[in-house]
Amino acid sequence: MAKTCNVALIGQGFMGRTHSNAYLKVAKFFKLPVQPVMHTVFGMKEEDPQAFADRWGWKHSSSDWKSVIRNEEIDFVDIVTPNYMHMPPAMEALEAGKPVACEKPIAGTLADARAMVEAAKKAKVKTFVWYNYRRCAAVALAHQLVKEGKIGRIYHVRCIYLQEWGGPETPLLWRFQKKLAGSGAHGDLNAHIVDMARFITGDEIVEISGAIAETFIKERTLVETGPSGGIAGGAKGAKKKGKADVDDAVLFLVRFKKGAVGSFEASRLATGYQNQNGIEIHGDKGALRFRFEDMNYLDYWDNTIERRLQGWKRIMCTSGGNHPYVGNWWPDAHILGYEHGFINQAADIMRVLGGEKPEVPLPDFADAYETQRVLEAALLSAESRCAVKMSEVK
Repeated sequence: MAKTCNVALIGQGFMGRTHSNAYLKVAKFFKLPVQPVMHTVFGMKEEDPQAFADRWGWKHSSSDWKSVIRNEEIDFVDIVTPNYMHMPPAMEALEAGKPVACEKPIAGTLADARAMVEAAKKAKVKTFVWYNYRRCAAVALAHQLVKEGKIGRIYHVRCIYLQEWGGPETPLLWRFQKKLAGSGAHGDLNAHIVDMARFITGDEIVEISGAIAETFIKERTLVETGPSGGIAGGAKGAKKKGKADVDDAVLFLVRFKKGAVGSFEASRLATGYQNQNGIEIHGDKGALRFRFEDMNYLDYWDNTIERRLQGWKRIMCTSGGNHPYVGNWWPDAHILGYEHGFINQAADIMRVLGGEKPEVPLPDFADAYETQRVLEAALLSAESRCAVKMSEVK
């Protein structure tokens, strides 16, 4: 019989639902050395944590996150709060010697992220960060193909994450307030594609230049009712307005350690794009192309075959037993969705906690800190209008 792991979820909202769904489903589809038990969920009193617990299958609820983490029955702490609240419960869990995961970015500020990394090293416990797009079958396959040398020396990386939901009608949610979020589209969206570029290429960024950070909508109506569906779905504002002090869009250029160059673009005001997360990687032997709105496919160009046969090959990544993760799901081409990336990550976390290896590498606090350093360097470049070397950002 598999061992069990009592999970505490710190936070609710959009990410609370995705993580809860992952814990509900993961043991149904994956053979795990450790099975998660949905022990306790924390939420603020006004969020009605008991109602959330009843709906999503948590055994207990609480409005005191410290008591939840200190509970001797809790084995693993998972944090899905707004960014500014990642560090306090993470530090509490580390002090208690308990493995801990948190949503991305690792923290609201680079200083908080650094403190979390140092505390994790001292505590010597497992840490995880939910960069869930690594767990898409197509992205994990891209990682494998680059590692196998299929595209050869990488010349150019192009990354975008475009959304349209942040228009002037969207009220002043926590995501638009620097004290709560740290940054806007940058930490929310660029964080994902920086991690994805680092993950797929296996390379590190060494310099950022040409960065532009822009806040187009500087005032938003104060929140009257919070989002009921997605990131902002159903949210309504009152007549009064407040200051929106995070970026709506950030673009920047990079150099990689092994010589490649790259571009990153994130926006919450990209009209026409609901959730377009994409990456292209071009090398001397081939190229790869991924778009999350068509997440079950990876495009591959083989530059080593004769010219008359060259062209983009569209790979269905939910067919065949060799694609990452898909053997645990449905028959060939019975496609997967957004939630499956979280379930795949929950499976890998439980594998690591059970002493096994994950399907593909999992980011820990130290790994996620490197992504946070890139985000910080891009903002410094935008502010100074100069190139920033990563060696300057500690």
